[in-house]
Amino acid sequence: MSSHAPVKRMTVADIAARKGGEPIVCLTAYDAPTAAILDEHCDVILVGDSVGMVVHGLPSTVGVTVDMMILHAKAVMRTSQRALVVVDMPFGSYEEGPEQAFRNAARILAETGAQAIKIESGRYAADTVRFLVDRGVPVMGHIGLRPQAVNVNGGFRAKGRTLEERQEILAEARETVEAGAFAIVVEGVAEDLAREITMDVHAPTIGIGASPACDGQVLVTQDMLGLFDWTPKFVKRYASLRSAMDEAIRQYASEVRSRTFPEPAQVYRLDPGKNAPAKSSA
Repeated sequence: MSSHAPVKRMTVADIAARKGGEPIVCLTAYDAPTAAILDEHCDVILVGDSVGMVVHGLPSTVGVTVDMMILHAKAVMRTSQRALVVVDMPFGSYEEGPEQAFRNAARILAETGAQAIKIESGRYAADTVRFLVDRGVPVMGHIGLRPQAVNVNGGFRAKGRTLEERQEILAEARETVEAGAFAIVVEGVAEDLAREITMDVHAPTIGIGASPACDGQVLVTQDMLGLFDWTPKFVKRYASLRSAMDEAIRQYASEVRSRTFPEPAQVYRLDPGKNAPAKSSA
């Protein structure tokens, strides 16, 4: 019998209680190996619809489907034990109304075992957030720069630089939290607006391209690890894995072409002992 106590996974209540306390650490994961590494260090793992751009090479998140999110969330759940796992609701899976949102959210949680969903919550979404929460679906909101609205906005651009935008984003934050969201992602807004939102709402704010005053931070893991040539302004690169991978693959290709790989250590050889004739018992 094992003497090790089972790992206790973070809960929605644990994250909600971090308002104004220890900052919430969040990163994205879309596969089992990455989730296993993140799990030790993160409070929240977000299975983001950014998977469409990061893994599948799509030009935006608009082409991501519920089936894609379920596939990747299952992989993350297989190797994470400690972090709260939140899954993005992709474009077209909730905007039609609360009933559609509930059907898709319930399917995502039931099929993956994840603990919460996230929706990009314009003011239109407050009724949907309330409907979901009332029926047992924990919801993380997402305000400010909303990637799923890329076609309306004409690209990915920071929000809250005009008085009208500031008032709209503040209203989005208030209505999302009042509707029952346990936390909200605040993306791509002016620093002073992010501070104001954080002070104004009672749920934790998780910033991405926002303010260090937010109650936590999230980044796309591949961005902060330096796997792409270009990253957004708000990303700090903590590693340069693209160049490291390029050098490793360059060396591998060279050794294959020169027939110096595989080396003796990587080659299976005949074991003479396994082929010796059996001794007679006579």
